[in-house]
Formats: sequence, C-alpha cells, structure tokens
Amino acid sequence: MSQKFHIKKNDVVVVIAGAHKGKSGKILEIRSAKNRAVVEGVAMIKRHLKKSQENPQGKIAEREGTIHVSNLMLQSRFDASKRKKTAAPAAKA
Repeated sequence: MSQKFHIKKNDVVVVIAGAHKGKSGKILEIRSAKNRAVVEGVAMIKRHLKKSQENPQGKIAEREGTIHVSNLMLQSRFDASKRKKTAAPAAKA
C-alpha cells in the first residue's frame, strides 16, 4: 500500500523545520515506508568506505541523508506564502 505525499520525485522543495531549515533542493528519492525524502545537497552525511578494488585507498564519501516529509514544502508554495506575509504589513500602514 503506497502513501500519497504532498511532494514527489524531481519537485523543488524547501526545508521548513529542523537542522537544515531554509535550504532547498530537488527531491532525488522518496522513501514511503518511513515517510522520508532524499533532497539534493541537503542533510549531507559522511560514509567511511573500506579499501576495495574500486577504492584502493579507501575514502570518505559524502551523500545525502533523509529528511521527514513533514519538514518539506514545495518551493512554489513557500514563495507564495512569503509574498503574502510581506504584503500584509504594507497594507496595514
């Protein structure tokens, strides 16, 4: 049974809560089992790789971690909500 989210793969999103608040990027993957998404360039984690044939020296690879979908908002909706907030104080004055 797959869930329906407010975001999908290749959408541009903004992180609205948590340690990476304010960062934005494209969704690379959605992991519906845990309600999380992988966003390009956000929540980078380091992975230490052992020496192998493809990495004779071994290396520290950096890749994206996951972010809970409740902490993500579509870029278009985020921009629209910001416009409303900046227009409201001007109307009062």
